[in-house]
Amino acid sequence: MRLRAATRDDLAAVTRLLSASELPLDGVEANLAGFIVAEEADGIAGVIGIERYGEAALLRSAAVSLDSRGNGLGSRLVRELLERAAAGGVAEIYLLTTTAEEYFPRFGFTRSSRAQVPESVRASREFRGACPDTAVVMKRALPKRDPA
Repeated sequence: MRLRAATRDDLAAVTRLLSASELPLDGVEANLAGFIVAEEADGIAGVIGIERYGEAALLRSAAVSLDSRGNGLGSRLVRELLERAAAGGVAEIYLLTTTAEEYFPRFGFTRSSRAQVPESVRASREFRGACPDTAVVMKRALPKRDPA
């Protein structure tokens, strides 16, 4: 299994996987450059995305195909996204979830409130309606990286 940056050619597979996982599609195409896919010989097995807003970012669209669940792929995708975000200068990352509040603390995320999220992130499609108001907000600070 290879993790790589998503390309335009992956859009159909990514949207199918997100739809199968009942995740919102709003903003996916516009932010596809911030997505990572897990590629197998027979296609895309997992995906995760980030929308960048200056030094803040929104983690979104974390999904693994039914056939690939239970083998650590989701954790691999989250760790890879966090590493790339930190290396790219993201200082804090937020997410909204209706189903994975118990999953993300293992990666350093803590529960937060919408009021604590920067306005730039709250202006995203996910915050403006793609995710319901009942979604849990979580936050994680990322380590500063020295540009090499």
